[in-house]
Amino acid sequence: MGTMATVGISWWVSVLILLAYSTCGGCPLTWTGFSSEAFTGLWEFLKLSASSGVMLCLENWYYQILVIMTGNLQNPRIAVDSLSICMTINGWEMMIPLAFFAGTGVRVANELGAGNGKGARFATIVSVTQSLIIGLFLWVIIMLFHNQIVWIFSSSDAVLTAVNRLTILLAFTVLLNSVQPVLSGVAVGSGWQSYVAYINLGCYYCLGVPFGFLMGWVFKFGVLGIWAGMMFGGTAVQTMILIFITTRCDWENEAQIAVARVNKWSKSID
Repeated sequence: MGTMATVGISWWVSVLILLAYSTCGGCPLTWTGFSSEAFTGLWEFLKLSASSGVMLCLENWYYQILVIMTGNLQNPRIAVDSLSICMTINGWEMMIPLAFFAGTGVRVANELGAGNGKGARFATIVSVTQSLIIGLFLWVIIMLFHNQIVWIFSSSDAVLTAVNRLTILLAFTVLLNSVQPVLSGVAVGSGWQSYVAYINLGCYYCLGVPFGFLMGWVFKFGVLGIWAGMMFGGTAVQTMILIFITTRCDWENEAQIAVARVNKWSKSID
């Protein structure tokens, strides 16, 4: 209870600080006070926000389902302990791709809004490449020093053994997550949120969860099977689809669409 309250308070403190910064002079060129013009195009903005929310929620809930499924195995204590350690390490690593997610989304949106399709494509390539290089470095670190890393969390021999069995999956999850969030950032910057939400729904919940159940319970691979099934059946497929969409994208056409949208909203405000 105390831990959850601490997390909740820290999030609200962050929200209040950002609100104060935005409205009290931190962004003088973008915030000039309250205006009725803020409600112009509100419905389109709400639809875009809802699509983004659904897209991100489907991704975040997916890994929570992994923990829930593991908790329903026979003798789940060691399995949940080992998986929680792996998810914590993965969560630490995810901060880097999530930073690329935010930065790439903003940069791609700015380039498209300026009519620069080549710039958006170049920003995508640079971001994915940089994040992938970092992911490869972390993959090597986990493969070489997983025993030392686990000692941060537990000294139990049973837990250490269980985590060692999951190390290869953790390493490849980290590598996969170095690409997937960046591509999601490209989707956000390009306005593809609704498409990605459907992709997430199909890959994660129509493929990944059933495949994880099949590997974990039917074939008796336990937590290893659940995680592998959900990763290769869901996350990997979703990443491949995003790679295909991104590489096949007509960036100049996307730039024209973005410019038309900006002009439409600018005229409606004027």
